[in-house]
Amino acid sequence: MSALTDTGTFTFRPLDPLQDAELLHRWLTHPKAAFWMMQDAKLEDVERAYMEIAADEHQHALLGLQDGVPVFLMEYYDPRHRELVGLYEPLPGDVGMHFLTPATEAPVHGFTRAVITAVLARLFEDPAVERVVVEPDVSNTAVHALNEAVGFVPEREIQKPEKMALLSFCTRDRFFKRHSLSATAVSA
Repeated sequence: MSALTDTGTFTFRPLDPLQDAELLHRWLTHPKAAFWMMQDAKLEDVERAYMEIAADEHQHALLGLQDGVPVFLMEYYDPRHRELVGLYEPLPGDVGMHFLTPATEAPVHGFTRAVITAVLARLFEDPAVERVVVEPDVSNTAVHALNEAVGFVPEREIQKPEKMALLSFCTRDRFFKRHSLSATAVSA
């Protein structure tokens, strides 16, 4: 599956917990990824975490590729069973999402926005998905601004075991109206 953005076309592939562990370890332990709370993780910790995701029917991890090269991480999950259980009342069609654009020595203006747009387009390819939910750390103001730019609406702060989070939602209609996209324009 692919999504066309202003920075080109991204494709997605399932993450392989063993094959991709070294790459993920570099990404997740970099200071830029502090909000992922894996700064001190060892390679084995990353392998274990993503093996657990791979074995779990309620969560998934994908790598976003540009020209065949991994350039971001995407995770999605069923909030009825993971991450947000008991913290809000999920609606039918809700899906939770995380994404990570790794640190780079040559940042491209608009890249992170293109990534989150592609991630949302990928999620909305599934006709059962009506709303994407995110729960970033309340102090991650950069991601709050990015989320709002692509169509998320903050609802309220919630206390998760590991952080105080800002619960926000982006509906299918809001996303497609915001980006003047149709479902056919984002899938291949």
